[in-house]
Amino acid sequence: MATIFTKIANGEIPSYKLAEDERYYAFLDISPLQKGHALVIPKREVDYLFDLDDKELSGLMLFAKRVAKAIEKSVPCKRIGLAVIGLEVPHAHVHLVPLQGDHDLDFSRPKLSFSPEEMADCAATIRTNL
Repeated sequence: MATIFTKIANGEIPSYKLAEDERYYAFLDISPLQKGHALVIPKREVDYLFDLDDKELSGLMLFAKRVAKAIEKSVPCKRIGLAVIGLEVPHAHVHLVPLQGDHDLDFSRPKLSFSPEEMADCAATIRTNL
């Protein structure tokens, strides 16, 4: 059975898409730690990030770098943090989170909520900066 991330990348579940190519997909997290918090996934379903082959892992990181630079231009922050948690969805992914301080990457903090309009506007701004 396909993971929720595969369904998102396939367009079966709506998302706030930021970027896509033939191998990778980036979208806004719907339960973000910060405005602009994004997830970057390989389209190929692999449960554990470090089970990706070297070419696919390096490609994912280069794709994530491009998205991170666009987020950085779009959301006021000191830098973009990257986290690999990977337990909640059995599909390799990285989190890109705008940071003002180290505490902004604490996944035990309450998640933020933005209106669909705010999410769509944020995604559109990030896409223009890709």
